[in-house]
Amino acid sequence: MNTLFFRLMSALSVLTLSPLVSATQDTVDTVSSVNTVSPVTTVSPVNTVSPLNTVPSASSLSSSTPATLPEVIEHQIIPPSNPLITHDLSAMGMYHAADWVVKSVMISLFIASIISWAIFLAKQIQLVRASKRTTKLLSTLVQSESIQNAEVNLSNHKASELILFTAVQHELHLSSLGHATPDGIKERVQLRLERVQTELSRKMTSLTGILATVGSISPFVGLFGTVWGIMNAFIGIAKSKSTTLVVVAPGIAEALLATAIGLIAAIPAVIMYNYFTRFIGKYRALVTDVSAASMVLVSRELDRKSHNETNLKSDIKKGG
Repeated sequence: MNTLFFRLMSALSVLTLSPLVSATQDTVDTVSSVNTVSPVTTVSPVNTVSPLNTVPSASSLSSSTPATLPEVIEHQIIPPSNPLITHDLSAMGMYHAADWVVKSVMISLFIASIISWAIFLAKQIQLVRASKRTTKLLSTLVQSESIQNAEVNLSNHKASELILFTAVQHELHLSSLGHATPDGIKERVQLRLERVQTELSRKMTSLTGILATVGSISPFVGLFGTVWGIMNAFIGIAKSKSTTLVVVAPGIAEALLATAIGLIAAIPAVIMYNYFTRFIGKYRALVTDVSAASMVLVSRELDRKSHNETNLKSDIKKGG
């Protein structure tokens, strides 16, 4: 009975330890195949069950396994190298690597953007000052009772918009040299004021056409640079006979940079142009109000003269 029990326990021990022996043998073969130069390693299958005394102990497994596992883990953790690391994909790096045509496009768009911002600052200062001067001039004319009173009030006033009142004075002086009717004087003064308004508006809208030009053609110039850069990228792909990312990506990135700079130059230019269009419209309205205030003074002056002449004639008739 004891003998049978011993045999059964021996058989169960063999069946239990045989998978462990196979796994240990496979691990050793795998490690040897990784560490050796030979690409193919033949593993001999285990067909027989080793005796109990040939099974490696747990201590031997624990001592051999940690020595080989770090090498396997090291080979598995190291990532593959990125081919794009050799290319500088920053803005300056792509600019230096671009074709001379694309570089010319980028430089021209950058200069156009600088010009747009310079025009914006200059026109902003000009419009703000002109609006303040015109508002002050309008207030003075509205508060004046006559042409002579307005001349005194505007003696210390310095503004380019003062040319409106100067034109009125000049026409009244020329009309006083000969016979002139009130309607004729008003018509001539109105024509002079319209001409001066046109000149003031022309001066104020100067340089805004450059903003419109930059805003309209910059995207197309950038698109030209992009098309040229993509053409060069495809030519490089054809010469290298490779469609890998390292060949395709840098050329396309350089080409798209031209379009990006074109948009950077165009979008602010369009916004500036629309802003100045509205601002100049307000300035024109102020200039129109100054002209209207000047015409009011002229009409008042003519009516007073006509009334004085009528009273003088009536006094002469009474005296006669």
